[in-house]
Amino acid sequence: MRPRPPVKGRGIFSGTGVIVMGLTATLAALVFPVWSYADRSGTTGAGVLSDQTVTTQYGPLSALDRDFVTKVRLAGLWELPAGLQAEEKGTTAAVRTAGQHLIDGHTFLDERVRDVAARLGVPLPNQPNAQQQQWLATLNAAQGVDFDRKFANILRLAHGRVFTVVAQVRATTQNSLVRALADDANTTVLDHIKVLEATGYVDFATLARDMAASSSPAPTSSSVSDPGQVVPLTPSVSPTYTLPPAASSPLASAQP
Repeated sequence: MRPRPPVKGRGIFSGTGVIVMGLTATLAALVFPVWSYADRSGTTGAGVLSDQTVTTQYGPLSALDRDFVTKVRLAGLWELPAGLQAEEKGTTAAVRTAGQHLIDGHTFLDERVRDVAARLGVPLPNQPNAQQQQWLATLNAAQGVDFDRKFANILRLAHGRVFTVVAQVRATTQNSLVRALADDANTTVLDHIKVLEATGYVDFATLARDMAASSSPAPTSSSVSDPGQVVPLTPSVSPTYTLPPAASSPLASAQP
């Protein structure tokens, strides 16, 4: 019996075969990128974000959240002593009232931030940063109306800067403890802004220029952010008040 000749168009290179091969290649092209990058989280933007965020029982804790918690502590470390100076050296009732608001507000906030940091495992500083120490030294060296003016403008500029940070954290955080701390900080900072403005010494025109140029935390050469010659830190003649040290606690369990 003679062998049957192949039927034209039914081999692997037939029309149907070509279509099947094409579909298979398309599926492989779609699957391969997912497979090849599935374990490369460090090479993508999402992976970087994951590396900077830890999981806690209160929700994800981002790098911005941790930075905010640290900034709340730092604010109290210098603004509370500044408030004490205003209470003692202020020449008007409005300046002394602003000082009392700083003391009350940061005494409350510091207690809150130490509790939040202990629960989240965020280490806290126990000394103001270099810029804040310069501001304290400037206030320490000033007297009379010169002190009133520098106190109102330095503190108002600092509060204006932190106000935007509080708003950003409150709008983006997924952590319930950080969200509640941001609520308290927002209320406190707004109160301080109001009482500082009520002193009548805030230079709003210069403040607006400095806020617009505040991409860098360093002060500008204006009279608000650089209100006079900065002298080395010396013991203050004002009553001293030291915030309780930050509680030490193990870092929160991280899970990329």
